[in-house]
Amino acid sequence: MNENPQATIRKFQPGDREDVRRICCSSAFLGSPSSLFFEGDEIFADAITLYFTDYEPESCFVAEYQGKVVGYIIGAKDVSRARRKDILFKLLKKAITSAVLFKPRNMLFIWHCLVSLLKGEFSEPDFSRDYPATLHINIQEGFRGSDIGTGLIAAYLKYLKEEGVRGVHLATLSERAGNFFTQQGFDLLYKGRRTYLRYVLYQELPLYIYGKRLV
Repeated sequence: MNENPQATIRKFQPGDREDVRRICCSSAFLGSPSSLFFEGDEIFADAITLYFTDYEPESCFVAEYQGKVVGYIIGAKDVSRARRKDILFKLLKKAITSAVLFKPRNMLFIWHCLVSLLKGEFSEPDFSRDYPATLHINIQEGFRGSDIGTGLIAAYLKYLKEEGVRGVHLATLSERAGNFFTQQGFDLLYKGRRTYLRYVLYQELPLYIYGKRLV
């Protein structure tokens, strides 16, 4: 890790889009690349970041260090808006026409996700009424463990408060990330489990949902 990197936290700009997608794919799997379980960075980045960067960029922030984007926080003031069916259909069509879905690694991942779905693992409480906003945060390797994450969270929460949003929630599979959000004043709202990556990790993962009231 760089010693005490002095990063600038600023609003997302259209030119930051590719950097956000790059960091997303390189840090998606508990800080490791998404390629460990999914082949196809473009589709993966679309699935995680497309709504935020293309439909609600005003709710996104980046951390810049020596002219390079090294972290981001992307969010939505109302998570229901991020669940757009038209985006889902576009992604599905793109994944099928590009044959990404039929790559062996991806088919294995989809199979395990379907098994988890049938087990009811994706059923969880809906916290959007009291915590309507959501967020996704990632920091490039070499810059984690500094104050960059704290700065990104502070900028985003300040923005949400100014917009009159009453609360924000998020989900994470990482206990370490959960501890970070607790330090930022978030409360644990729900704990579950996910088994769809057990074939990679040889263990199931906990699912944590954290929330913070703002108004």
